[in-house]
Amino acid sequence: MRPRLLSLPLAALALVLLAGCAGGGPAAESAIPSSSHAVTGACEYVAGGSAAREVTAPPAEPDRTGTVTASLSTSAGDIGIALDADSAPCTVGSFIALSEQGYYTDTTCHRLTTSGIYVLQCGDPSATGRGGPGYSYADELDGSEAYPAGTVAMANAGPDTNGSQFFLVYEDTQLPPSYTVFGRMDAEGLAVVRGIAAAGAAGGAPDGPPAEPVTITAVTID
Repeated sequence: MRPRLLSLPLAALALVLLAGCAGGGPAAESAIPSSSHAVTGACEYVAGGSAAREVTAPPAEPDRTGTVTASLSTSAGDIGIALDADSAPCTVGSFIALSEQGYYTDTTCHRLTTSGIYVLQCGDPSATGRGGPGYSYADELDGSEAYPAGTVAMANAGPDTNGSQFFLVYEDTQLPPSYTVFGRMDAEGLAVVRGIAAAGAAGGAPDGPPAEPVTITAVTID
C-alpha cells in the first residue's frame, strides 16, 4: 500500500516514487530498488489484498507478442500507447486483461509530479494511490531501464509488487531501474500529458493530484 508522499522531500521521492498498487506490499518508505531480473515462462499473478474493483486475474500464459496498440481515452484527450509484449509479457498481459474488464474505465489519474521527476500516475479506481486489482506479480527488468519522455511504466511499492497502477513520463526523468517499462506513448499522447502537467498539481504543490482532474473514460486495445 502506498502512504501519502506529499510531505517527503523531492530527493526522497526519487527513491520511493510511485508506490502502491499491490495489496499487502511493503510500505514505500522501506522500498529498495530490486535486483534486475526478467520474468521467463508462465506469469504468476499472486492473489492478495482487496481489489479496488473486482476483476479476474490474467491467464498465466501470455497470448500477445510484439507491439500491441492501446489507446487511453481521457477527459484531456486520447493517449496512444505502443505496448511491448516481448519485453514485458506479464505486465502487458495484465494491462490488457484489466482494460478488457473495464477496470480502468472512469478512473481518475491521482498523482502528478512536476519537479525532479515528471510523471502522471493512473490506474487506481479508488484514486487514493492505494488501490490495486487484488493480485500482484513480478518485475520484468534487465537493469537497462531508463525513463525518457514518453515512457509508460509500472508503479510499485517495492520489488515484485506490480498491480494496476502505472505512470506516464512526460519529461526525461532519472530513476533507478526498478520500474517495469512496458510501453511508449505516441507524440500526440505525450502532448496530451504535457498539457495536463502544464496546469500543475493541486495547490501548486510539486506532487499531488492534477490541478485539472483527469479521468480515463475508456481503454481500447487493438
